Amino acid sequence: MIRSIRPPRGPAALCALALRRVGPVLLLLIANACTITPPPRPVATVPPAAINSYTLDQYREAVARRILERNPSYVLHGTPQPMLRSLVVVSFVVDRDGQIVKSSVYRSNGDNDSEATALSTLRRAAPLPAPPARLVDGRGQLELFEDWLFNDDGKFQLRTLASPQAQNYD
Repeated sequence: MIRSIRPPRGPAALCALALRRVGPVLLLLIANACTITPPPRPVATVPPAAINSYTLDQYREAVARRILERNPSYVLHGTPQPMLRSLVVVSFVVDRDGQIVKSSVYRSNGDNDSEATALSTLRRAAPLPAPPARLVDGRGQLELFEDWLFNDDGKFQLRTLASPQAQNYD
């Protein structure tokens, strides 16, 4: 005699059947929920008001003018030559009083004399104008970048206030 196999009935049997069908999906969901996510890396915070702000541009111009005023013998008047001797990008942090907290060469072509001139002319300009309060971060500081554009004679212009560069040698 052949017996027919009937599926189990009752709440326990139905739960077991459902668990067999849904079990792998549940395990996958539980495994994904248990993954370890590393904490986010700290990121320098720039106040929203400082990003592409007209006030930031005005402050950058005021800083550039101060650097040029305090270093007249290094300033290039007129048009920079077509092929610059050096381009030095300096990163510096200013506190709410205009004091330079730190400065360093951010990018350069390796011209040590130009790097030294850029850093020393920045230091000679201190204290810089105090930044507008809305531009400083939670520590009361503002980080800026400026480009020193050097001709062969060692004189420079700052990109913020620079004249257009010559296209060819005359």
